[in-house]
Amino acid sequence: MRITKIVLSLLMLVSGVACQKEKGKLTVAALHVEAPFAMPAIQVPDFSRCETLRITDYGATPGDQQKTSRAIAQAIEAAHQRGGGTVVVPAGEWPTGAIHLKSHVNLHLEKDAVLRFSDQPADYLPPVMTTWEGMECYNYSPLIYAFECQNVAITGEGELNAKMDVWERWFARPPAHMAELKRLYYLSAEDRPVEERQMVNDSAHFRPHFLQFNRCENVLLEGVTITNSPFWTIHPYLCTNVVIRNVRVFAHGHNNDGVDPEMSQQVLIEDCVFDQGDDAIAIKSGRNQDAWRLNTPTKNVIVRNCLVKNGHQLVALGSELSGGIENVLVDSCRVLDGAKLNHLLFIKTNERRGGYVKNIHVRNVTAGKIDQGILGIETDVLYQWRDLVPTLERRLTPISEVYLTNVKAADVQFISRMQGQAELPIDRIRLDHVTADTLRKEAHLHENVTNFHTQN
Repeated sequence: MRITKIVLSLLMLVSGVACQKEKGKLTVAALHVEAPFAMPAIQVPDFSRCETLRITDYGATPGDQQKTSRAIAQAIEAAHQRGGGTVVVPAGEWPTGAIHLKSHVNLHLEKDAVLRFSDQPADYLPPVMTTWEGMECYNYSPLIYAFECQNVAITGEGELNAKMDVWERWFARPPAHMAELKRLYYLSAEDRPVEERQMVNDSAHFRPHFLQFNRCENVLLEGVTITNSPFWTIHPYLCTNVVIRNVRVFAHGHNNDGVDPEMSQQVLIEDCVFDQGDDAIAIKSGRNQDAWRLNTPTKNVIVRNCLVKNGHQLVALGSELSGGIENVLVDSCRVLDGAKLNHLLFIKTNERRGGYVKNIHVRNVTAGKIDQGILGIETDVLYQWRDLVPTLERRLTPISEVYLTNVKAADVQFISRMQGQAELPIDRIRLDHVTADTLRKEAHLHENVTNFHTQN
């Protein structure tokens, strides 16, 4: 009887979705993506039949941040209450503070629409549950924030633009800021409730993310241009089913990664252009004790047909990878000749992280001159943390099954440089047809690597 009830409930759910489609409501489509691993279908929200709500109908006024912010919030609430809707931002420049999305809402920017985000920290209060470099805390709201949402999207041909005057002054890391980093490190390590990790004060200056989808399902980001960012630009955190498509990102400030999928699964990043002051795509899975407790790997991530104009790496894994990273495919991407780039693929960790990295595939990638090399793996990357705080619990990171195929660069120092640890060597690395026209040092610089194979 119980099984029968469950089957009937599922049938009602499916038929309900069909009825919604007939009535012009929100639907969800399954996107199938080929990969060299078992890749589940990605569930993508479809708002094409949904009602549209224009922010001007709710009082948005060009040049008036207060009225525009209030109108956007009211339109989002109205679309949410309808069970699905598209909030339309028309052409023009619209000043705003924080935008908080809700389930079943698509924020759509028409061509020549610009949402111009304030750089006044007070416009991003009260604090929300967010993260800072892999540690959960309460901090300034991301400029656009979605928490525990289902079926949420940002689409259109318009622009999301961050005013930077204040955030640029916060790029510096003076002693007071470092002390707050240290405080958060210990709060996280001691498993203090996240509500106690309040990082908004006079000295922390923890800059907010631009877009953070926090604990969301079925996320679509498509078509928009993103200019400038206080911190990480696009951050899917603890999300399932994420599509980032045809997005253009330009951000050259401090920690200005393009996309940081973290502890997220079923992620597709395609046909995007990145011009970054940091990593173009940085795949992460949390830091140390926080991530060990959350125990959620980042897995099933596809990056394809993307162009990188500048960035520290095309794709980085880590250094926040304590939850583990597996099943990643980077396919048919290109780095513009003349781009500022350190590596195509860079895997970075340290003795505090734990986690693991496995089953990583890079194929059909081209680049011009690279400052360092095609593949880099380092296991002692600590940045400013090395002398700031001690290692409280030592956990090494197993790294294995990394495969590069048909990758070509014009000018590099090395093809691969891998620095493993004697007690846990890097294992099972294969490079097939990975070449460079000009090689400035030795092709392969390895320490503590086992089962390495190369073929050209």
